[in-house]
Amino acid sequence: MTEIIKNYINGQLVDGDGSFIDKYYPATGEVIAKVSVASAELLDEAVAKASEAQKLWAARSIQERGQIMIRAAHALREANDELSRLEVQDVGKVYAEAASGDVPSGPDALEFFGAAIMTYTGVQHQWPGAIGYSRRVPLGVCAGIGAWNYPAQIALWKSAPALAMGNAFILKPSEMTPLVSMRIAAIMEASGLPKGLMNVIHGDYRIGQAICAHPGIAKVSLTGGADTGRIIMKQSADTLKHVTLELGGKAPLVICADADLDKAVQLAMDANFYTAGEVCSNATRVFVHRSIAQELIDRLVEKTAKLNVGDPMAEDVQIGALISEQHLGKVMGMITKGVEEGAQLAVGGARVRPQGFENGYFVEPTILTGCQDHMSVVRDEIFGPVMSVLIFDDEDEVISRANATAYGLGAGLVTRDLARAHRMADRLEAGNVWVNTYNLIPPDLPFGGVKGSGFGRESSLFALEGYSDVKATYIAIDD
Repeated sequence: MTEIIKNYINGQLVDGDGSFIDKYYPATGEVIAKVSVASAELLDEAVAKASEAQKLWAARSIQERGQIMIRAAHALREANDELSRLEVQDVGKVYAEAASGDVPSGPDALEFFGAAIMTYTGVQHQWPGAIGYSRRVPLGVCAGIGAWNYPAQIALWKSAPALAMGNAFILKPSEMTPLVSMRIAAIMEASGLPKGLMNVIHGDYRIGQAICAHPGIAKVSLTGGADTGRIIMKQSADTLKHVTLELGGKAPLVICADADLDKAVQLAMDANFYTAGEVCSNATRVFVHRSIAQELIDRLVEKTAKLNVGDPMAEDVQIGALISEQHLGKVMGMITKGVEEGAQLAVGGARVRPQGFENGYFVEPTILTGCQDHMSVVRDEIFGPVMSVLIFDDEDEVISRANATAYGLGAGLVTRDLARAHRMADRLEAGNVWVNTYNLIPPDLPFGGVKGSGFGRESSLFALEGYSDVKATYIAIDD
């Protein structure tokens, strides 16, 4: 019998409107569950319960809130294997990636914000005959609309700062990845989080639209594509919601002439093939200095050809499945278009049908060389394991080309020259710049984009600001 994934409201599993969305396992193409779609009326109920819970939660001391969140973080770490297996079923990514990095990053965020809120203080002001203070206060009920590539991480990156600040939270995960967030909510509640504070509702763009239009929701945080971000902003305008947008990217990785080639090769592969390339901050434009280009390309091709594609649960597999048949078609179409526009297929480029997983959504990790800035594979977000290699000659040139994009989420540099690292990092137009590493985001470091990659920040104390308003109090002390 196919599992039914219900909505999670006020600590209870609740049926939706009677319609369902099929949940596929990307590695096999099989339907493994049916997702109960929430109605606008069910959203009303979730908001009402969340509002009640939020008032009580905000009245608790920050120490108590922080302690509960830290307990929940410990419980989630103990459930890491269970949650990682659910993430594999959700996304089709390799288990080792889920268990070692993706899933643990969520409890890390919960723990960080639980500790941070306990020391979060306001500002004192003083004048002749008067004193004042300003402090951060919760918004009320906040909502998160998640992407499908990191469902566990997104659930906690968005809810943790909201809960720490004294808000309640409603999560709408992607309809393609409904599994792991449900278990996360249940574990958090079992750890002491009051009922109604963490709710999960399911559905497609229509329930997302209802979230944006709901007058009882004070903030929406989206992780998604740029086009979706524009829609969310428009739909949220009538109710003047706070909005955070973590959108797509087309990040550059600049490999300078003095780079450690072993490190450069590994970083370029990590920045393109992790989670089968389905990472918004991935550096899919790899700029290589002409003097080292051929050697670097040769090494990249050799190592990439050895990567195993197949069963995400197998220990010897490095590349899992893409999220859906439709997305697989998009990625394959982009590879074909790149070759048609003049790029050379150095390695990969084909659909893979591993034994026992013939109907899964697998594609070979792919490297395109001879790429030019005008090509679609260089301009457009592919969201798959496709690396575009470009050649540059000098620093000013590569900075100009790296910045010639509508996006600005991430950027990377590989160099041994400290002065060059600082100089180039300062000039790159991106919310996050990594030097001699890539895609590392500790919970106390802000993450987010500029330009078409959105605004607002996940992680760090900046995220607390995003889930709060400033309240100022002036007190006259003269008799």
